[in-house]
Amino acid sequence: MSGSTKKVSFESVNRNTLAKQVVDRIIQLLVSGQLKPGDKLPTEMELLDVLNVSRPVLREALSALEVLGVITRKTRGGTYFNNKIGAHPFSVMLALSIDNLPAVVEARMALELGLVTMAAEKINDDQLRQLKETIEEIKKSTDNNYGAADKEFHRIIAVSADNPVVEGMINSLLFTHEKTDSEITFREPALTVEHHTAIYNALANHDPDDAFKKMYHHLKYVRDKVLKQYNPTK
Repeated sequence: MSGSTKKVSFESVNRNTLAKQVVDRIIQLLVSGQLKPGDKLPTEMELLDVLNVSRPVLREALSALEVLGVITRKTRGGTYFNNKIGAHPFSVMLALSIDNLPAVVEARMALELGLVTMAAEKINDDQLRQLKETIEEIKKSTDNNYGAADKEFHRIIAVSADNPVVEGMINSLLFTHEKTDSEITFREPALTVEHHTAIYNALANHDPDDAFKKMYHHLKYVRDKVLKQYNPTK
């Protein structure tokens, strides 16, 4: 990993643009070959200067890239592109599509539908117990603040698929979950419990076909709900 910062050039970004456009510019450093995996990015002050954006916008973009596994920020050590970024093209594509909510929601569906069928074959009793605990947490929720339990339910399923290749996508999956969840303006805990319980039962029966169907039913509902809010005219 290089310890020195290479001289790079950016296209300027207008002040009224969103963090997504900053993400685009930073990813472009890799695409153009100006920087490579493992290279150090310019400092925050240099990025603010050349991109012409506010600090909150830059930090939002960097946080998104970090969650997706594209960069690593080291305390007092600077920000680096991850060495294995070439092994995680899904994260890069997700970063580039961060503001394309329909694409993000469909990416989540593509990942989870595959994961839940593998999970049905491999999930163990301890993981099933953990799943049931998240459902109970949602049942007990009194203020509709059950996002953490909801996210944990989907994380356990992803982990229980027990596939080292797909494992690198789990952070991206959780990011799509957070992005989707942040767009929901009204909660329906009873319906969430109903859907999660149906998925749980299919997994407990180790039935991949039923697990796929129940997860599709759940995610289609989430997709329709979110996209209706995203574009009410459709």
